Amino acid sequence: MERLLAGLPPSLLFVVGAVSMYEGAAIAVDLFADIGPQAVAWLRICGAALVLVAVARPWTVPWSRDEVRAAAAFGVVTAAMNAAFYLATARVHLGSTVAIEFVGPMAVAALSVRSSRALVALLTAAGGVACLSIGLRSDAVGVAWALVAGACWAGYVVLGARVSTQRGGVTGLALALVFGALALAPFGAPTSGPAWGDARILVLCVVVGVLSTAVPYGIDQHVHRRIERGRFALLLALLPVTATLVGRIDLQQRPRPFELVGIALVVVGLLVQERTATVEEEVLGG
Repeated sequence: MERLLAGLPPSLLFVVGAVSMYEGAAIAVDLFADIGPQAVAWLRICGAALVLVAVARPWTVPWSRDEVRAAAAFGVVTAAMNAAFYLATARVHLGSTVAIEFVGPMAVAALSVRSSRALVALLTAAGGVACLSIGLRSDAVGVAWALVAGACWAGYVVLGARVSTQRGGVTGLALALVFGALALAPFGAPTSGPAWGDARILVLCVVVGVLSTAVPYGIDQHVHRRIERGRFALLLALLPVTATLVGRIDLQQRPRPFELVGIALVVVGLLVQERTATVEEEVLGG
């Protein structure tokens, strides 16, 4: 699997991960009518943890204290990000939620700015997020949850890079999700009752965990080791476009004009940054 992923460009891997992630999110939105967003987020983490633990068997490898601490922090931030994301998507369109979330990884990228072109990319994307936030002021609670998810997303980028460096493959991710499931249990478990009496809901929650967590986060762990942190954060801007398309096709969510403008600005920021990264690589490569 590692050999197959290594032969594919990071941008293509992101597309695969993004489609998987938001197809899972579309299923999750449909489940909100049966159980609360917090419960869906918790069961998503639990399902992904079970699958990855079975595949990676983290108990078979030695762990240092620093590795366990890093995995625990990564898992808690990931669980919080998922919960805040679902609380936002319960109120705001999927594509807009993801675009607003981008303020988090964008802040991470700002720490890695090396040129005026990269700064222009960040400011353009920031304008897109601002446009969305102002246009969605009637859904202020949803926007607030999206911003919380964005802050957690910044932590996900930083801590995920650390975990992928310390422990290759998905072994570190598997342990992290166990910690995440435990951390989110007090918030998600109390409202998860209906899932335990309905096999359909339970199975769908596991499917969401595989599609939205195990597959895309596993790809993230691989890509983290191939590109620098700032570029990884800005590649994540591919996600609002994918989320918008999935929301339109699967959830019949028709973006309003200001949403399209905001998402378009984020995409422009991505394109400028991609060109900047290419130029930097050519210069460094001599």
